[in-house]
Amino acid sequence: MWTETDNKLKAEFKFNDFVEAFAFMTKVAFYAEKMDHHPSWSNIYNSVIIELSTHDAGDIVTEKDYQLARAIDKLIK
Repeated sequence: MWTETDNKLKAEFKFNDFVEAFAFMTKVAFYAEKMDHHPSWSNIYNSVIIELSTHDAGDIVTEKDYQLARAIDKLIK
């Protein structure tokens, strides 16, 4: 599901509707805040696109990004 391109981990998640997509984003926000590692993301109706990179490390993919990606994956299983 996640791909690493352009120094970012990227994934797109599809839901039944906007409310489900927004609820997913809210759950991700709690994990991101707890980890103090915040994604770049966008939402259009039922689609959420997330890009992860570590700004403090020069906008490259680090273990923090993989940890957050794994936490996000657990939310959709």
